[in-house]
Amino acid sequence: MRTPLPGLPERVTIYEVGPRDGLQNEKAIVPASVKAEFVTRLADAGLRTIETTSFVHPKWVPQLADAEELLGVLPRSPELRYPVLVPNDRGLDRALANGVTEIAVFGSATESFARRNLNRTVDESIAMFAPVVERARAQGLWVRAYVSMAFGDPWEDDVPIEQVVSVASRLMELGCSQLSIGDTIGVGTAGHVTALIEAMAAAGIGTDRLAVHFHDTYGQALANTLAALRAGVTVVDASTGGIGGCPYAESATGNLATEDLVWMLDGLGIDTGVDLGKLVATSRWMAGRLGRPSPSRVVQALSPETEQ
Repeated sequence: MRTPLPGLPERVTIYEVGPRDGLQNEKAIVPASVKAEFVTRLADAGLRTIETTSFVHPKWVPQLADAEELLGVLPRSPELRYPVLVPNDRGLDRALANGVTEIAVFGSATESFARRNLNRTVDESIAMFAPVVERARAQGLWVRAYVSMAFGDPWEDDVPIEQVVSVASRLMELGCSQLSIGDTIGVGTAGHVTALIEAMAAAGIGTDRLAVHFHDTYGQALANTLAALRAGVTVVDASTGGIGGCPYAESATGNLATEDLVWMLDGLGIDTGVDLGKLVATSRWMAGRLGRPSPSRVVQALSPETEQ
Protein backbone atom coordinates (compact mmCIF):
# COMPACT_ATOMS: atom_id res chain seq x y z
CA MET A 1 0.00 0.00 0.00
CA ARG A 2 1.57 3.27 -1.13
CA THR A 3 1.22 6.05 1.38
CA PRO A 4 3.31 9.14 0.59
CA LEU A 5 4.70 11.39 3.31
CA PRO A 6 5.04 15.16 2.90
CA GLY A 7 8.49 16.61 2.34
CA LEU A 8 9.98 13.64 0.48
CA PRO A 9 11.23 13.62 -3.13
CA GLU A 10 9.04 12.25 -5.90
CA ARG A 11 11.91 10.27 -7.39
CA VAL A 12 15.10 8.74 -6.00
CA THR A 13 18.10 7.60 -8.02
CA ILE A 14 19.53 4.32 -6.76
CA TYR A 15 23.29 4.11 -7.22
CA GLU A 16 23.82 0.35 -7.34
CA VAL A 17 27.16 -0.77 -5.87
CA GLY A 18 26.67 -4.54 -5.72
CA PRO A 19 29.07 -5.54 -8.51
CA ARG A 20 31.90 -3.46 -7.05
CA ASP A 21 31.42 -2.78 -3.33
CA GLY A 22 29.24 -5.82 -2.87
CA LEU A 23 31.61 -8.36 -4.38
CA GLN A 24 35.00 -6.88 -3.50
CA ASN A 25 35.13 -8.57 -0.10
CA GLU A 26 34.24 -12.04 -1.38
CA LYS A 27 37.10 -14.49 -0.75
CA ALA A 28 36.16 -16.85 -3.58
CA ILE A 29 36.79 -15.25 -6.96
CA VAL A 30 33.56 -14.67 -8.88
CA PRO A 31 34.11 -15.25 -12.63
CA ALA A 32 33.82 -12.25 -14.93
CA SER A 33 31.02 -14.02 -16.80
CA VAL A 34 28.96 -14.19 -13.59
CA LYS A 35 29.67 -10.53 -12.82
CA ALA A 36 28.62 -9.57 -16.34
CA GLU A 37 25.35 -11.48 -15.98
CA PHE A 38 24.83 -9.84 -12.59
CA VAL A 39 25.17 -6.37 -14.12
CA THR A 40 22.95 -7.32 -17.05
CA ARG A 41 20.24 -8.61 -14.71
CA LEU A 42 20.44 -5.44 -12.62
CA ALA A 43 20.00 -3.31 -15.72
CA ASP A 44 17.04 -5.45 -16.80
CA ALA A 45 15.47 -4.82 -13.37
CA GLY A 46 15.55 -1.09 -14.10
CA LEU A 47 18.74 0.07 -12.37
CA ARG A 48 20.46 2.68 -14.52
CA THR A 49 23.56 3.54 -12.47
CA ILE A 50 25.64 0.47 -11.67
CA GLU A 51 29.13 0.80 -10.22
CA THR A 52 30.79 -2.14 -11.91
CA THR A 53 34.39 -2.52 -10.78
CA SER A 54 37.57 -0.83 -9.62
CA PHE A 55 40.95 -0.22 -11.25
CA VAL A 56 42.92 -0.91 -8.11
CA HIS A 57 46.03 -3.07 -8.19
CA PRO A 58 45.00 -6.76 -8.23
CA LYS A 59 47.29 -7.38 -5.26
CA TRP A 60 45.04 -5.28 -3.03
CA VAL A 61 41.63 -6.43 -4.25
CA PRO A 62 42.04 -9.71 -6.17
CA GLN A 63 38.28 -9.98 -6.70
CA LEU A 64 38.38 -7.00 -9.09
CA ALA A 65 41.46 -8.05 -11.08
CA ASP A 66 39.20 -8.77 -14.09
CA ALA A 67 38.09 -5.14 -14.55
CA GLU A 68 39.13 -4.96 -18.21
CA GLU A 69 37.57 -8.31 -19.03
CA LEU A 70 34.29 -7.36 -17.36
CA LEU A 71 33.99 -3.97 -19.04
CA GLY A 72 34.78 -5.58 -22.37
CA VAL A 73 31.67 -7.78 -22.30
CA LEU A 74 29.09 -5.52 -20.65
CA PRO A 75 26.20 -4.32 -22.82
CA ARG A 76 26.50 -0.60 -23.51
CA SER A 77 23.59 1.78 -23.81
CA PRO A 78 23.23 5.57 -23.55
CA GLU A 79 20.79 5.07 -20.67
CA LEU A 80 23.17 2.90 -18.61
CA ARG A 81 25.90 4.37 -16.41
CA TYR A 82 28.84 2.20 -15.36
CA PRO A 83 31.03 4.20 -12.93
CA VAL A 84 34.27 2.59 -11.78
CA LEU A 85 36.50 3.27 -8.80
CA VAL A 86 39.86 4.82 -9.68
CA PRO A 87 42.52 5.20 -6.95
CA ASN A 88 45.33 6.93 -8.85
CA ASP A 89 46.73 8.05 -12.22
CA ARG A 90 47.50 4.50 -13.31
CA GLY A 91 43.93 3.48 -12.55
CA LEU A 92 42.66 6.42 -14.60
CA ASP A 93 44.86 5.36 -17.52
CA ARG A 94 43.24 1.92 -17.43
CA ALA A 95 39.76 3.41 -17.13
CA LEU A 96 40.26 5.70 -20.13
CA ALA A 97 41.71 2.85 -22.19
CA ASN A 98 38.52 0.90 -21.53
CA GLY A 99 36.11 3.62 -22.56
CA VAL A 100 34.95 4.55 -19.06
CA THR A 101 33.04 7.84 -18.86
CA GLU A 102 32.36 8.01 -15.11
CA ILE A 103 34.77 7.43 -12.24
CA ALA A 104 34.86 7.65 -8.45
CA VAL A 105 37.68 8.40 -6.02
CA PHE A 106 37.55 7.02 -2.50
CA GLY A 107 38.68 9.27 0.35
CA SER A 108 38.55 8.89 4.11
CA ALA A 109 37.39 11.23 6.85
CA THR A 110 39.90 9.68 9.26
CA GLU A 111 43.66 9.21 9.28
CA SER A 112 43.44 5.61 10.51
CA PHE A 113 41.33 4.41 7.61
CA ALA A 114 43.27 6.48 5.06
CA ARG A 115 46.40 4.65 6.19
CA ARG A 116 44.78 1.22 5.98
CA ASN A 117 42.85 1.76 2.78
CA LEU A 118 45.28 3.90 0.78
CA ASN A 119 48.54 3.63 2.74
CA ARG A 120 48.55 7.43 2.89
CA THR A 121 47.52 10.24 5.20
CA VAL A 122 44.35 12.17 4.42
CA ASP A 123 46.46 15.02 3.01
CA GLU A 124 48.52 12.64 0.88
CA SER A 125 45.44 10.88 -0.46
CA ILE A 126 43.78 14.14 -1.50
CA ALA A 127 47.04 15.20 -3.17
CA MET A 128 47.01 11.88 -5.04
CA PHE A 129 43.43 12.41 -6.19
CA ALA A 130 43.99 15.98 -7.42
CA PRO A 131 45.67 15.17 -10.77
CA VAL A 132 43.30 12.23 -11.28
CA VAL A 133 40.21 14.42 -10.96
CA GLU A 134 41.76 17.23 -13.01
CA ARG A 135 42.70 14.91 -15.88
CA ALA A 136 39.38 13.08 -15.74
CA ARG A 137 37.43 16.33 -15.95
CA ALA A 138 39.64 17.50 -18.83
CA GLN A 139 38.67 14.28 -20.65
CA GLY A 140 34.99 15.01 -20.04
CA LEU A 141 34.45 12.35 -17.37
CA TRP A 142 31.92 12.65 -14.55
CA VAL A 143 33.63 12.29 -11.17
CA ARG A 144 32.21 11.17 -7.85
CA ALA A 145 34.00 11.37 -4.49
CA TYR A 146 33.38 9.02 -1.60
CA VAL A 147 34.15 10.09 1.95
CA SER A 148 34.27 6.98 4.12
CA MET A 149 34.12 6.66 7.93
CA ALA A 150 31.86 9.72 7.96
CA PHE A 151 29.92 8.59 11.06
CA GLY A 152 32.40 6.59 13.06
CA ASP A 153 35.72 4.77 12.80
CA PRO A 154 36.69 1.45 14.46
CA TRP A 155 40.10 2.85 15.46
CA GLU A 156 39.15 6.46 16.26
CA ASP A 157 35.55 5.98 17.53
CA ASP A 158 33.43 9.11 17.01
CA VAL A 159 34.34 11.27 14.02
CA PRO A 160 33.56 14.98 14.52
CA ILE A 161 31.14 16.40 11.97
CA GLU A 162 33.46 19.32 11.25
CA GLN A 163 36.24 16.88 10.40
CA VAL A 164 34.03 15.09 7.88
CA VAL A 165 32.90 18.37 6.32
CA SER A 166 36.49 19.57 6.03
CA VAL A 167 37.60 16.46 4.12
CA ALA A 168 34.43 16.49 2.01
CA SER A 169 34.96 20.14 1.07
CA ARG A 170 38.53 19.47 0.00
CA LEU A 171 37.42 16.55 -2.17
CA MET A 172 34.71 18.62 -3.83
CA GLU A 173 37.11 21.50 -4.40
CA LEU A 174 39.12 19.16 -6.63
CA GLY A 175 36.25 19.34 -9.11
CA CYS A 176 34.07 16.35 -8.24
CA SER A 177 30.42 16.50 -9.25
CA GLN A 178 28.96 14.33 -6.51
CA LEU A 179 29.88 13.37 -2.95
CA SER A 180 28.77 10.11 -1.36
CA ILE A 181 28.77 10.21 2.45
CA GLY A 182 29.72 6.76 3.72
CA ASP A 183 28.76 5.14 7.00
CA THR A 184 31.39 2.47 6.50
CA ILE A 185 30.82 0.59 9.75
CA GLY A 186 27.09 1.33 10.07
CA VAL A 187 27.11 3.24 13.36
CA GLY A 188 25.18 6.30 12.18
CA THR A 189 21.70 7.20 13.43
CA ALA A 190 19.01 9.45 11.97
CA GLY A 191 19.85 12.56 14.00
CA HIS A 192 23.52 12.27 13.11
CA VAL A 193 22.63 11.94 9.43
CA THR A 194 20.48 15.06 9.53
CA ALA A 195 23.13 17.07 11.36
CA LEU A 196 25.86 16.06 8.92
CA ILE A 197 23.79 16.92 5.84
CA GLU A 198 22.92 20.29 7.35
CA ALA A 199 26.60 20.92 8.08
CA MET A 200 27.46 20.01 4.48
CA ALA A 201 24.90 22.52 3.22
CA ALA A 202 26.32 25.22 5.49
CA ALA A 203 29.73 24.52 3.92
CA GLY A 204 28.34 24.95 0.42
CA ILE A 205 27.76 21.28 -0.46
CA GLY A 206 24.04 21.15 -1.16
CA THR A 207 21.86 18.07 -1.34
CA ASP A 208 21.82 18.32 -5.14
CA ARG A 209 25.46 17.13 -5.01
CA LEU A 210 25.11 14.60 -2.18
CA ALA A 211 24.50 10.87 -2.04
CA VAL A 212 24.35 8.62 1.01
CA HIS A 213 25.96 5.21 1.49
CA PHE A 214 24.79 3.28 4.54
CA HIS A 215 25.82 -0.09 5.95
CA ASP A 216 23.27 -1.98 8.02
CA THR A 217 25.52 -3.22 10.83
CA TYR A 218 23.13 -1.99 13.54
CA GLY A 219 19.93 -2.15 11.49
CA GLN A 220 19.84 1.63 10.95
CA ALA A 221 20.32 1.87 7.18
CA LEU A 222 16.67 2.44 6.21
CA ALA A 223 16.02 4.87 9.09
CA ASN A 224 19.13 6.79 8.09
CA THR A 225 18.03 6.80 4.46
CA LEU A 226 14.64 8.23 5.39
CA ALA A 227 16.38 10.97 7.39
CA ALA A 228 18.54 11.78 4.36
CA LEU A 229 15.49 11.94 2.09
CA ARG A 230 13.76 14.30 4.51
CA ALA A 231 16.88 16.48 4.38
CA GLY A 232 16.66 16.66 0.58
CA VAL A 233 19.01 13.94 -0.66
CA THR A 234 17.77 12.10 -3.79
CA VAL A 235 20.67 9.71 -4.55
CA VAL A 236 21.05 6.58 -2.41
CA ASP A 237 23.74 3.92 -2.71
CA ALA A 238 22.64 0.33 -2.24
CA SER A 239 23.80 -3.20 -2.98
CA THR A 240 21.49 -5.85 -4.39
CA GLY A 241 21.07 -8.63 -1.86
CA GLY A 242 22.76 -6.53 0.83
CA ILE A 243 26.13 -8.05 -0.07
CA GLY A 244 29.37 -6.29 0.71
CA GLY A 245 31.67 -5.01 3.37
CA CYS A 246 35.13 -3.53 3.37
CA PRO A 247 38.41 -5.46 3.12
CA TYR A 248 40.12 -2.87 5.33
CA ALA A 249 37.50 -2.59 8.10
CA GLU A 250 36.37 -5.90 9.56
CA SER A 251 33.46 -4.29 11.42
CA ALA A 252 31.94 -3.11 8.12
CA THR A 253 29.15 -5.56 7.37
CA GLY A 254 26.75 -5.59 4.43
CA ASN A 255 25.47 -2.59 2.56
CA LEU A 256 21.89 -1.41 2.58
CA ALA A 257 20.07 -3.98 0.44
CA THR A 258 18.65 -2.52 -2.76
CA GLU A 259 15.49 -4.63 -2.37
CA ASP A 260 14.85 -3.31 1.14
CA LEU A 261 15.37 0.24 -0.13
CA VAL A 262 13.00 -0.25 -3.08
CA TRP A 263 10.33 -1.76 -0.82
CA MET A 264 10.45 1.30 1.45
CA LEU A 265 10.48 3.78 -1.44
CA ASP A 266 7.63 2.00 -3.22
CA GLY A 267 5.60 2.18 -0.02
CA LEU A 268 6.24 5.91 0.14
CA GLY A 269 5.11 6.37 -3.47
CA ILE A 270 8.62 7.40 -4.54
CA ASP A 271 9.57 6.44 -8.09
CA THR A 272 12.81 4.49 -8.67
CA GLY A 273 12.12 2.82 -12.01
CA VAL A 274 13.10 -0.53 -10.48
CA ASP A 275 11.12 -3.75 -10.87
CA LEU A 276 11.23 -5.34 -7.40
CA GLY A 277 10.30 -8.79 -8.64
CA LYS A 278 13.17 -8.90 -11.10
CA LEU A 279 15.52 -7.52 -8.47
CA VAL A 280 14.58 -10.21 -5.96
CA ALA A 281 15.05 -12.87 -8.63
CA THR A 282 18.51 -11.44 -9.35
CA SER A 283 19.42 -11.61 -5.65
CA ARG A 284 18.29 -15.19 -5.40
CA TRP A 285 20.34 -16.03 -8.49
CA MET A 286 23.46 -14.31 -7.10
CA ALA A 287 22.97 -15.95 -3.70
CA GLY A 288 23.15 -19.27 -5.53
CA ARG A 289 26.42 -18.23 -7.16
CA LEU A 290 27.85 -17.17 -3.80
CA GLY A 291 26.59 -20.28 -2.03
CA ARG A 292 24.67 -18.60 0.75
CA PRO A 293 21.27 -16.93 1.38
CA SER A 294 20.80 -13.24 0.72
CA PRO A 295 20.79 -11.15 3.93
CA SER A 296 18.12 -8.85 2.45
CA ARG A 297 14.95 -9.03 4.54
CA VAL A 298 12.78 -8.39 1.49
CA VAL A 299 14.49 -11.14 -0.50
CA GLN A 300 13.95 -13.53 2.41
CA ALA A 301 10.29 -12.52 2.73
CA LEU A 302 9.55 -12.90 -0.97
CA SER A 303 11.50 -16.12 -1.58
CA PRO A 304 10.19 -19.66 -1.15
CA GLU A 305 11.64 -21.36 1.93
CA THR A 306 13.25 -24.05 -0.17
CA GLU A 307 15.31 -21.47 -2.06
CA GLN A 308 16.58 -19.68 1.04
